[in-house]
Amino acid sequence: MQKKGVAILGSTGSIGTQALEVIQAYPDRFDLQVLTAQSNAELLIEQAKKFQPNAVVIGDEAKYQEVKDALFSEDIHVYAGAQALCQVVEFQEIAVVLTALVGYAGLKPTLAAIEAGKDIALANKETLVVAGELVTERARAKGVNIYPVDSEHSAIFQCLVGEFHNPVEKIYLTASGGPFRGYTREQLEQVAKAQALKHPNWSMGAKITIDSATMMNKGLEVIEAKWLFGLKSEQIDVIVHPQSVVHSLVQFEDGSMKAQMGLPDMKLPIQFALTYPDRLKTNFPRFNFLDYPQLTFEPADKETFRNLQLAYDALDRKGTAACALNAANEISVQLFLEEKIGFLDIARINEKVLLETPLISNPSYEDYVETDRIARLLAKH
Repeated sequence: MQKKGVAILGSTGSIGTQALEVIQAYPDRFDLQVLTAQSNAELLIEQAKKFQPNAVVIGDEAKYQEVKDALFSEDIHVYAGAQALCQVVEFQEIAVVLTALVGYAGLKPTLAAIEAGKDIALANKETLVVAGELVTERARAKGVNIYPVDSEHSAIFQCLVGEFHNPVEKIYLTASGGPFRGYTREQLEQVAKAQALKHPNWSMGAKITIDSATMMNKGLEVIEAKWLFGLKSEQIDVIVHPQSVVHSLVQFEDGSMKAQMGLPDMKLPIQFALTYPDRLKTNFPRFNFLDYPQLTFEPADKETFRNLQLAYDALDRKGTAACALNAANEISVQLFLEEKIGFLDIARINEKVLLETPLISNPSYEDYVETDRIARLLAKH
C-alpha cells in the first residue's frame, strides 16, 4: 500500500498534536511531508526532530533563524512566513492537507492547497465561514475533496456515507452548552476570563474555548455546515446535549434519523478524515451505554447567547456578512482574553460590526480580504 503524503498546517495546536498521534500510530499508512506553526518554535523543532518531515514552516519570521539553527544537522527544509505556507502545500508528494490553523489565517493556504489539487482535511472552520462560496466553488472545479475534522461535521459526514443520493431534510448540530449552560444574561455580565476558559468536556486552545462559552463556535459550525453539505439555514438546527456523546444527527426526507456517537475524542474525526473511506482499528476508549444511563437534549438559547443568532443572521445576509462577523469575533475574543472587555461585550461588538461593515453580495477573494480588514478596524473602535 502506498503511503499517503500529509501536510499539517498548525501542528503545534490541539488538533495538530493529536493528528501527529494518529500518524505515529500508523507509520505504514502515512508519509509526513510538512509541519507548520505560527510562533511555537520550540514545539515545532521538537516535532520536526521526531517525525522528520520534508519541510517545516514557522509563520513568525523573527523565529526563522532559531528553527533553522536547531534543525541544521537534520535533512529538513526550513521556511518562514505566510507566503511559504502557501508554497509548501504544493509539494508533489502531498496527497492531503490538514488545515488546523486558528482563524482567518487558514483561508489563503487552504485555497493554495485546493489550487494545487490536494484533498483537504478541514479543522479550520473559519475558512468556510469567511469564504464558503469561493472555497467550495474552487474545490468543485479542481475535483478536490473536503473532509471535515470538526467532531460535529465529521458526525454528519459519517451519517451521510452511503446516503449521498438521498436528500437531507434537516441536520442537528449538538452543543455541550459550554461552561455557562443555563446562565442568565445578568450572570453572564459577571463572567471572568478564568471561568470562560474552563470547558466541561473538551480540551482546546483559548480562542475556541471562549467561542464555545459564547456559543459562537456553534454559530461558526452552522455556517460551515451550510457550505460542507449544501444546506439552507432553516435546515440546520442546534440542540444542547451536555454529555457530548451524540456528536450530531441527520434527518432524511422519510423521517428517519441517523446519529454518530462516541466518547469525546478529537483523534477519531481526525483519523476518519485522513483515512476515509477506511476505518482503522484503534485502541481508543470505548463508549459504554451503562456509563451514560441518560442522554439529555434541550433547545439552544439564542437570546441569551446572541452570537449563535448572529451566525444565522450572517448566513441570511449572505455575501461578505459571515466574513465580517468572523473578523469581529477574532478581535473581540482577543480583547476579552486581554481582559479589556466583558464577556457579553463580545456579542455586542460582533453585532455592531456585522451591521456596520459594507455588504458585498458577490465577493471576489480581494473583497473578502478587504471586508476582513474593515471589520477588524471597526471591532477595535
